Amino acid sequence: MIFSSELIKGTLKTIVLKLLTDNGKMYGYELTQKVKELSSDKIQITEGALYPTLHALEAEGLVTTEIEYIGKRMRKYYKLSPSGKATMKERISEFADFMDTMKFLLDIKVKTA
Repeated sequence: MIFSSELIKGTLKTIVLKLLTDNGKMYGYELTQKVKELSSDKIQITEGALYPTLHALEAEGLVTTEIEYIGKRMRKYYKLSPSGKATMKERISEFADFMDTMKFLLDIKVKTA
């Protein structure tokens, strides 16, 4: 099952900030593949969703960019700025609280192994 784009849309900035925290600098395609891998293909981020998110995070000062040339190809890497690191912690805390609230609101029982 692939999660709907509606569910992903509200969490994409948080996902990107967390991946950049865990992996340092990453380029766009690398981000999409890492999300796909970590989610066992349940979350597939399109370029049309990812790049506007990266540009918004850059405009907000949460990520910085760095260009590297690999042969004749240019690759744009994204990494967290100092304010991005602080924001990432806030967003994860907010999201965890949101999930707890949704579990309560929707009466979802936590699965136990």
